[in-house]
Amino acid sequence: MILLDVLSALGLLLGTLILIVTALGVVRFPDFYSRLHAAGKGDTLGLAFVLLGLVATAGLSLVSLKLVFIVFFVFVLNPTATHALARGAWVCGVRPWRATGEPFLQREGQMTDEERDEVVDDHTGGA
Repeated sequence: MILLDVLSALGLLLGTLILIVTALGVVRFPDFYSRLHAAGKGDTLGLAFVLLGLVATAGLSLVSLKLVFIVFFVFVLNPTATHALARGAWVCGVRPWRATGEPFLQREGQMTDEERDEVVDDHTGGA
C-alpha cells in the first residue's frame, strides 16, 4: 500500500513539475514553432505522469481503466494536433524566428503573395 502511495505521489509531482516547465517554455521561447514544441511535448508527458499517478491512487478499478484509456488517447491525439497546428501555420506563412534578428522573409516572418500562391498550388495540385 505504501509503495502505491509513493508511486502516486511521484507521478503527480513529476507530472506537475513537467507541466510547470512546459508553461515556462511556452512563455519564454521566441517563436510559434518553439512554443508549440514545448507545449506538445511537455503537455503530453506531464499529463501522462499525472494520470498515471492517479491510476496508482485508484488501484485496480474501472476508474483506473478509464484513466489508462485517457493516457492512450492523449499520446495519440496530442502529437497529431501539434503537427496539424504546425502544418497549418507553415502553409499560412508563419516562419521560424532567426537568432540574427532578421526576419525569415521580407514581411517579418510572413510569406510573400507569390510564395503563398505557390504553396497553395502545390497543395491543390495546381488547380
